[in-house]
Amino acid sequence: MVGSRNKPTLKLLLLPSMMAVSLMLSACQKEAASSENDTSQGAEAGEMTDLTVNEDLVSSMSPTSDESEPVELTAQDKLKTTLSHHRWTLVNAVDANEQPMAEFANINSQVTLAFNQYQGQDTLSYSVGCNTISAGYQLKGHTLTTEEGMSTKMSCGELDVAENTLNTLMQGSSEFKIDQGDNPVLTQFTDDDVTLVWNGRLTAQAKYNSKGETVFWAVNSETVPCEAGNSEQCLQVKPITYNDQGIKTHEGQWRVFVGEIDGYQHDSKHEEVLRLQRYPLNIDELSETSEPTKDDTADEKYAYILDAVIESAVVE
Repeated sequence: MVGSRNKPTLKLLLLPSMMAVSLMLSACQKEAASSENDTSQGAEAGEMTDLTVNEDLVSSMSPTSDESEPVELTAQDKLKTTLSHHRWTLVNAVDANEQPMAEFANINSQVTLAFNQYQGQDTLSYSVGCNTISAGYQLKGHTLTTEEGMSTKMSCGELDVAENTLNTLMQGSSEFKIDQGDNPVLTQFTDDDVTLVWNGRLTAQAKYNSKGETVFWAVNSETVPCEAGNSEQCLQVKPITYNDQGIKTHEGQWRVFVGEIDGYQHDSKHEEVLRLQRYPLNIDELSETSEPTKDDTADEKYAYILDAVIESAVVE
């Protein structure tokens, strides 16, 4: 009987102890859960902080189109840019005795010089209004070194002397200086102590700030009236297509070209094939009075720049 009386007492004694233990365990679990929750939140906060830092790093490392600092050009790059962004016309030529050179006396305006980059190489071309001579060049400081040139082989008649003289002067090394401005002046001092002074005019690529499209045109030796009853003469041109191997695959029809080809001097004694760079003009710059046309290659929509004369044949 004593044993039977003690069992309820044990239960009563054990119950408060178990409740206490249960409460303690519950408190521990809450603390653990709270700790885990805090840790989890802290980890999430840490991940967010790291993410923000990484984004900041990416933001600071990634260039932007508007706010990134422009790459600073070297003095050599600036010179090349100035040279290639202008087409140069001879305005004066004096010999070692500072006397005007008779060869260029009456043709200054048609003696031209251009700097280009073709297939990754620095090239220049020059002409007295007959053959176009092209050559590679190197620039070190203000020293220009020109390699042996390649030229079309037209007979230039009275211009032969001027062309041969210019070709001799351009070969080898020469010193130069540039007076910057809207119309920069290039002064060239050759090994023969000849001084050539060139005026620069902004090229179409620099002016229109766009990449040109390469096109090939055949130019007829004969010009025609631009419009019926008009005395103004225009060129006759037709498009030429070449494949990747440089083989002619198609010739278009002759048409009247109402416009100008910058750097090109027409020769009525030769039919030529020209490699041109074509630049789209800003539509806003076109005359409001221009009549609309369905022809997307309308001459008034583009500027044309001579790149090279690649074929020339004497008209019989």
